[in-house]
Amino acid sequence: MSVRIRLSRVGKGAKKRPYFRVCVMDKHKSRDGKIIETLGMYDPAKDPAVFRVNKEKFDAWVKKGAEVSETVARMVKKTKI
Repeated sequence: MSVRIRLSRVGKGAKKRPYFRVCVMDKHKSRDGKIIETLGMYDPAKDPAVFRVNKEKFDAWVKKGAEVSETVARMVKKTKI
């Protein structure tokens, strides 16, 4: 199974209030598909935007061979995790 660390949208009822989970999931599943493990969260609606990730879990999944999406990689680099 090929897995990817990427964003999954949460809170489907709140229009124009995006909130995302940073999660590990099969890369062939849809954006809101079944999650293997949740690693953190991203809230772009706050000022400034909030991005939190559990570093130990993130590093463990990368070590296991999980790919990191471009968006998550950019945010991790920006926050220097």
